[in-house]
Amino acid sequence: MQDPEGPTSLSSPPLELRKMFGRNLRELAAPYRSVASLCRDLGINRTQFNRYLSGDSFPRPDVLAQICAFFDVDARILLEPISSVLEKPGVYNHPYLYEFLGLRSRSLPEEIFPSGFYRFSRKSFIEPDQLLVGMIHVFRQDCYVFVRGFEPRSAMRAQGLPLQSQLREFRGVVSPQDDGVSFTVAHRSNAATTFNYLSRAATFHNSYWLGYTALPTRATMSGRRVTQVVYEHLNCPFADVMKAARQTGYTTVEGLPKFHANYLQLDKPFT
Repeated sequence: MQDPEGPTSLSSPPLELRKMFGRNLRELAAPYRSVASLCRDLGINRTQFNRYLSGDSFPRPDVLAQICAFFDVDARILLEPISSVLEKPGVYNHPYLYEFLGLRSRSLPEEIFPSGFYRFSRKSFIEPDQLLVGMIHVFRQDCYVFVRGFEPRSAMRAQGLPLQSQLREFRGVVSPQDDGVSFTVAHRSNAATTFNYLSRAATFHNSYWLGYTALPTRATMSGRRVTQVVYEHLNCPFADVMKAARQTGYTTVEGLPKFHANYLQLDKPFT
């Protein structure tokens, strides 16, 4: 990790500037599972990063540029609240589409799709005889409902793909439907996307959502492109969430979490 200390043209910035930067940095860091993993991805010393968060210190211009590039923001994070810095028109909010796809006009209450960690199971798109267990984090920010997750390391390793967190990470935004929710998630640079549709399971298990996942590929390509999926809201202590996260990856029917096999109905064809 590089040392962010050293002389800088902003060696003594005003307190207001440091506090604004600290508040914005805390909000940008909030979706990440831990400050330690974020600092590793950023290549910044954790102690120094904590001083940025508290407003006690300020980065050199090159480190500031590094932070801005990582979070895809600009230097306005020194002067304006992060909500205004991140405010971008976006194609969904274009006047031509706003009444149809505009996300700000479509609220999604917690009771419909709660925030928190979810564990999901489905058939693999790549390995025809394998099942995949993964996790996502659903959270609310700036009137949106976001999804964030990481491809399991074991699944990436089985495909001979790199294991860096930036390459495994995917993100998306949730939209309400008449009888459920939908979200499209993508990796960085839109390298790979999947579409998901979910509706709450009509059983006493109130923490399950059922639906399907679709992988957009050429019709001529072999392999599975659409499959059933079950999502389970993990309303449990964080230690149990971490235990579940360590069990993600390829598995067999016997290795699926409790009730997941029943909901997937693997013995029936999906239509």
